[in-house]
Amino acid sequence: MAIDRRREAGGGGRPLPEENGSVLGGAAAPPGPPPAGAAGAEIQAVPLPPPAAACSPLLLDYDGSVLPFLGGLGGGYQRTLVLLTWVPALFIGFSKFSDSFLLDQPDFWCREVDGQGNWSGSLAPGHANRSGNGSIFPSPGLPTPVGGNASECDCHEWHYRIRAGLVQNVVSKWDLVCDSSWKVHIAKFSLLVGLIFGHLITGCIADWVGRRPVLLFSVIFILIFGLTVALSVNVTMFSTLRFFEGFCLAGIVLSLYALRIELCPPGHRFMITMVASFIEMAGQFLMPGLAALCRDWQVLQAVIICPFLLMLLYWVIFPESLRWLMATQQFEASKELILQFMHKNRMNTESDIKGVVPELEKEITRRPKKVCIVKVVGTRNLWKNIVVLCVNSLTGYGIHHCFAKSMMGHEAKMAITHNFYADYYTMAGIALASCLAMCPVVGFLGRRGGLLLFMILTALASLLQLGLLNLIGKYSQLPDSGMVYRLLTGMSDSVKDKFSTAFSIVGMFSSHAVGSLSVFFCAEITPTVIRGGGLGLVLASAGFGRLTAPIMELHNQKGYFLHHVIFACCTLICIICILLLPESKNQNLPENIPDGEHYTRQPLLPHKKGEQPLLLTNSELKDYSGLHDSTAVSDGISENTTANGMKSM
Repeated sequence: MAIDRRREAGGGGRPLPEENGSVLGGAAAPPGPPPAGAAGAEIQAVPLPPPAAACSPLLLDYDGSVLPFLGGLGGGYQRTLVLLTWVPALFIGFSKFSDSFLLDQPDFWCREVDGQGNWSGSLAPGHANRSGNGSIFPSPGLPTPVGGNASECDCHEWHYRIRAGLVQNVVSKWDLVCDSSWKVHIAKFSLLVGLIFGHLITGCIADWVGRRPVLLFSVIFILIFGLTVALSVNVTMFSTLRFFEGFCLAGIVLSLYALRIELCPPGHRFMITMVASFIEMAGQFLMPGLAALCRDWQVLQAVIICPFLLMLLYWVIFPESLRWLMATQQFEASKELILQFMHKNRMNTESDIKGVVPELEKEITRRPKKVCIVKVVGTRNLWKNIVVLCVNSLTGYGIHHCFAKSMMGHEAKMAITHNFYADYYTMAGIALASCLAMCPVVGFLGRRGGLLLFMILTALASLLQLGLLNLIGKYSQLPDSGMVYRLLTGMSDSVKDKFSTAFSIVGMFSSHAVGSLSVFFCAEITPTVIRGGGLGLVLASAGFGRLTAPIMELHNQKGYFLHHVIFACCTLICIICILLLPESKNQNLPENIPDGEHYTRQPLLPHKKGEQPLLLTNSELKDYSGLHDSTAVSDGISENTTANGMKSM
């Protein structure tokens, strides 16, 4: 053997590291007599500590053993908890869409010294330009207004006409028009940036301390910051407090999403998540009526935040996620919670056929094993799946704004209506139709197939809008060439706008589904021990996509076409990457990182009978991680035998 030859060459001195099992994958060589001339009495082989016994597979199989033992969703206590995760979705809907009312840019004009509300300059009230922000002047850039001279903004008292149902909002309160209009976009940034940072940070905290503490502390702080927003004395204070309000709102959204997923058996996860989405959209639809009743932005802000007071009761009635406790091996707390479930559902111990409680008692002395999302970097497949879904989420929500501006009018001629409520409810109606379509599509095609279909629709709508319509506009300006010229010229004004509107509606419809489905997909394939961090990453990516809207408005829509082209290219990349994702429909949730690694990519279409599948299933996968660490010292393989059993030549 190679080891023996090296020992003889060294004169039979100190044993090599390979001999006491510190190398070669931890496999200790069989004990033998010490070499001649060695001080065998002085040097003793230090035995390796025995490896920790693996946890009981019964306790790690939550969907297969623990959840059926507790009755799944058949238990009354589980149904109550699911209902409690639905109720706050209405309050979340109010908070998410409050910017449309608090920061809506009203029509404005300068009030003359004599007190008469005369219009500034030569513009009449009926000629109010709604191109960018609804004012009678073009959207101002930085640092001086664009499209108007300094005298038009040289005014000491402004008069406003707010379209969003309020008598006064943040813009009219602090005269955020002309040179100060950029502060409106900063105020919009603050909530979105707070959501992004909140998702990233609270996701990691939820994996370390639990979902319940994150939820409860987020509720407490959103009450503090949200009510203080209504008492703001200037726009700087308003924007700063909105950042912290968004941070706390992110903690509530993320913890409720994780709790909802972890409560459900495999067959009910998607529909229960969609019900929460519908309730959140109900808040979006009710928001205009709420604003009309409140009339003032401070009252509206207080009414939006005060319902979160009800969630303080969750400290008493809502438990920690049992699935997370089991996955992190906190078995003592798990046993107490299982007994609480049994008491609430009026179960007896005889129903424990598989012996979950006795197994818990055996493992109760184990130390908890908590994992941070950073550990995903060392995985082979899991980090790729999360990155693909983050890019999908970013693309879906980012390109959604491009379609919205094309339909609602980033130019005045493209606008389909000048009514605030018509625009608002059009957007909300498209989102509702998208969620309704997701239910049958995902039920039939699965998560990966549904995501692929909606991404293809998004790419087609984007490419047709960018390519076909610009091609029509290009050829319509050529010299008269007969019938083709007349056809394209006729299309350039009327039909072209109709095509653009149709493509925008299809794009908004499909891109909304892409963003929503990416978040849900990531929640399913991310293991329980790092689900908070995985959800935080994909929700933060969605926030970056939404952030493109105020960025474009801040720059007065400059670079809008390039913005759309970049996201259109991203849709093509995403179509290819989606094919690499696994399918999680009706699959058990992965509990730890090895479970997440074993999520394999299945064929998009089932293979025909008698056809050899090209991809291995989970049961056929083998571990080849130690292949390169194998050594030639094993007794069964000689030196001239290769790893696959073939003789070397």
